Amino acid sequence: MPPEEKKEEQPEQAPAAAPQPNGAPTTDELAAIKAELEEERKAIAAAQAAIQQKDTAIADLKKQLSDSIKGREAATTELTQVKEAQTKAVAKYLGAVKLANPTIPGDVITGATIEEIDSSIQKATVIASAVKANLEGQAKEARVPAGAPTRTEISLEGLSPREKIVAGIHQKGGTS
Repeated sequence: MPPEEKKEEQPEQAPAAAPQPNGAPTTDELAAIKAELEEERKAIAAAQAAIQQKDTAIADLKKQLSDSIKGREAATTELTQVKEAQTKAVAKYLGAVKLANPTIPGDVITGATIEEIDSSIQKATVIASAVKANLEGQAKEARVPAGAPTRTEISLEGLSPREKIVAGIHQKGGTS
C-alpha cells in the first residue's frame, strides 16, 4: 500500500503528553512500556512452562524408549533360547521316532519340525506297508513246502551195468 493510505487507515491517537525536556518518556509512555514488558514476561513465563512440560514429556518418552529397547532385547534373548530348546526337542523327538520304528530305515524319517517328522513317518509307514505286501506276495508265489522231499526210487538211467548191480544190492540192504 502506498504510505498515504496507511496514514488514513490508522486511527488518530490522542495527543500524548509533551515529552520531557531531557528526552525521557512521559508517564503514559512508561505505563505502556511497563504493560508491554509485563506481557512479554508473561509470554516468556508461558514459553518456559511449555518448554518445561516438553522437556518432561521428552524425558518420559526417552525412559519409555529405553524400557522398550530393554524389553525387546530380553524378548530377543528369550526367543533365541526358545528356538534352541525347540531345535533340541525336535532332534530328540526325531531320534525317539527312529527308535520306535525299527522297520523303517532311519534316513527316510526326516524333518525340521515335529509336524514334518510326523508327516515323514506317515509316508514311510505307507511305503513300508506297500513293500511288505509286495514281498509277502512274492513269497507266496515261490512257496516251498516245509520238510524234506518225498523219497523216490533211484533212477537207473545212465548207469553202467556194474553201477546198477551195486545199487540193487544197496536197496536190498546188502553191502558192496
